[in-house]
Amino acid sequence: MAAPGALLVMGVSGSGKSTVGALLASELGWKFYDADDYHPEENRMKMGKGIPLNDQDRIPWLCNLHDILLRDVASGQHVVLACSALKKVYRDILIRGKAGAPQKRDEPGEEGALAEVKLLVVYLAGSFEVISGRLRKRKGHFMPPELLQSQFDTLEPPSAPENFIQISVDKDLSEIIAAVMKTVK
Repeated sequence: MAAPGALLVMGVSGSGKSTVGALLASELGWKFYDADDYHPEENRMKMGKGIPLNDQDRIPWLCNLHDILLRDVASGQHVVLACSALKKVYRDILIRGKAGAPQKRDEPGEEGALAEVKLLVVYLAGSFEVISGRLRKRKGHFMPPELLQSQFDTLEPPSAPENFIQISVDKDLSEIIAAVMKTVK
């Protein structure tokens, strides 16, 4: 497999995406983005009030992230993105942009070749108990622990033919980084 242009570090809130993503980026010498930094204010307010985001809230945000990934990868910059990307369709949007989004019946199909981001998904998997324990210790994040159950309900873990590796959040940070580095190299 050719090296991915981008790594997507995904999982529910509290799985360690930002920490793992930032460490991987520094280890690889790649650029790091935390998808949470790109949420529009309305999304942050909604989550802050304990209201789960829906697809209408997420799709424009994911399309924007796709455009950022594509721009960087096209200019030769490798990228690590930390993003929950809980559903397969969300990961498709990160790879293909609007073309990955479910089309409404009356929308004409996009003609021509679409730009795709070569993405390797790093899925940080953990139990509700372990992750909710971590979230309870976390301070100053706009995602209240009460929303965790809705994230587990939404979660569609990656599966073939998606390009992914699954790593348990129970491992040490150094083991997680080593496993990803082995896959990328």
